[in-house]
Amino acid sequence: MRILIHDYSGHPFQVQLSRALARRNHRVLHLYCSSFQTPRGIVHELDTDCDNFSCRAIELSQPFEKYKFIKRFFQEIEYGNLLVKEVEKFKPDILISANNPLDPQRILLKYCTKNNIKFIFWLQDIYGYAIKELLTRKLSILGKAIGWYYMRSELSMLRRSDRIVIISEDFNTILQKANILGKKIELIHNWAPLEDLHMRDKDNNWSRKHELHDKLCIFYTGTLGLKHNPELLADIALALRDQTHIRIVVVSEGLGADFLKKKQEEYKLNNLILLDFQPFELMPEVMATADILIAILDRDAGVFSVPSKVLTYHCAGRPLLLSVPQENLAARLVEAMETGIVVPPHENGRFLQAVKRLIGDQGLREKYGKNARGYAESTFDIEKITDKFEKVLKEMGES
Repeated sequence: MRILIHDYSGHPFQVQLSRALARRNHRVLHLYCSSFQTPRGIVHELDTDCDNFSCRAIELSQPFEKYKFIKRFFQEIEYGNLLVKEVEKFKPDILISANNPLDPQRILLKYCTKNNIKFIFWLQDIYGYAIKELLTRKLSILGKAIGWYYMRSELSMLRRSDRIVIISEDFNTILQKANILGKKIELIHNWAPLEDLHMRDKDNNWSRKHELHDKLCIFYTGTLGLKHNPELLADIALALRDQTHIRIVVVSEGLGADFLKKKQEEYKLNNLILLDFQPFELMPEVMATADILIAILDRDAGVFSVPSKVLTYHCAGRPLLLSVPQENLAARLVEAMETGIVVPPHENGRFLQAVKRLIGDQGLREKYGKNARGYAESTFDIEKITDKFEKVLKEMGES
């Protein structure tokens, strides 16, 4: 079977699935957007890859303007057209698309429908809701109207898709309200590529390079975008700057990192370490350097936006500290598995208390870290996960 997996973000676990399917004698092309600023997995071909696997980046003609909405609209149309050209060349039997903005997703689905290519909408988030909330704040009534358009457009695409893979049971409610029937929906929870994220000692080459091997390190890694609260990280650095053995390390790029750079300079925060995204191959050493791992979501994210970094963090065997809505899947996971502490968004005082609690209780950190790695090892079996996807693919091939 010829399978094209498109993951706009280039996340680690989607490309792991592509490689796993290729090892099962499927011909797999993996596509991602190289113009989108985000940490990525191993989205280049390796000497160890089988001949059935190939990976390609799609690059826009100009740097991506995430926060200039009109230019972004036209760039996403360009991206959709570039995607279609790749599909035309590869001629897949089935296409799986994840994390794609709604306009290029619409272009892609239209092409697949017209050319009899089976389409799986891998639903990672309900973008229409997020767009409506954001544009209503930015553009008032006009923004709300645009948001409603994207909500309807997204639901229409879901109805027209051959199958939908959802990552959480929470999506079922909204899909049922939209009269999208359960027989085309498959629940497959997200995961992290455990085989690429081995446990490492804190004292390693990366930690020594950055002089962090002998410090207590509080880490944030990944995107710092509009749905995050970077000021929370600055507040932690301010509160702890007199404790010379502690470092707050932020591995990110973009607006949030720029904000923290200004705070670092304004308050002379020598304990705040800002680093660009690191190659995925270094992530085992990066995360092993951490003593506490932080994830942040704004309250508007609700249940639908699930940070993939939370799953990656579990592989590190370190305690998690989340500032996310209580109803979010990531919050429920951390609390149920006892892998860390969850504090609601924008409660910076409570969050700082939780930071200090973890700093002062090594036994609690070790308990949460052990539980985190245990959850990852019991859940992130790529062969079992690939079985689930292959079952869906075979059913579609037979229909």
